[in-house]
Amino acid sequence: MKSLVFAAFALAGAILQFSATGPSGYVVGDKADDFSLKNVDGNTKSLSDYKDVKGYIVVFTCNHCPYAQLYEQRIIDLHNKYAPLGFPVIAINPNSPIIVEEDSYEEMQRRSRSKHYPFAYLFDEDQTVYPKFGATRTPHVFVLDTSLVVRYIGAIDDNPELPSHAKNRWVEKAVDALLKGEKPVTEFTRAIGCTIKKKP
Repeated sequence: MKSLVFAAFALAGAILQFSATGPSGYVVGDKADDFSLKNVDGNTKSLSDYKDVKGYIVVFTCNHCPYAQLYEQRIIDLHNKYAPLGFPVIAINPNSPIIVEEDSYEEMQRRSRSKHYPFAYLFDEDQTVYPKFGATRTPHVFVLDTSLVVRYIGAIDDNPELPSHAKNRWVEKAVDALLKGEKPVTEFTRAIGCTIKKKP
């Protein structure tokens, strides 16, 4: 009898552990759904709007997060380097301005203008897109191929504070591999940044 009780508790614990640590959202190899979100220019933007691309660098980021700010120039640099090669950056703000006023749509427009963003900066106002992807942090990157299949998930690199000291530039390596028709060596890393602010 005791062994049955123990087994029941062990099973319950395993279920709880899986629910707490199991994947939520896309995993590498999944095909992402297209979406339509409002860009800072007032127009809606979808992945399907991009023609003749080889893939997408989807970055969940925001205005206020110190990590997002540290990576801001690197996100700009990624777009400037890879958009001409067929891999544009699509930045998405997943945060609720009810929680953080600095992440409002109007503040997104101001920051995009002041920083001269060369990429689309979209607002996940209803917070329906980031849960599908499984984004949890800002920044959190999802590299998709031309068929919208997820090929890399995680951090941009391994040094938020000093880009010149980064030893592993995971997004660059993933995109470089895909451009060569190869599979990224590293397909998943842990995103480091601020937690996404969900509206109540």
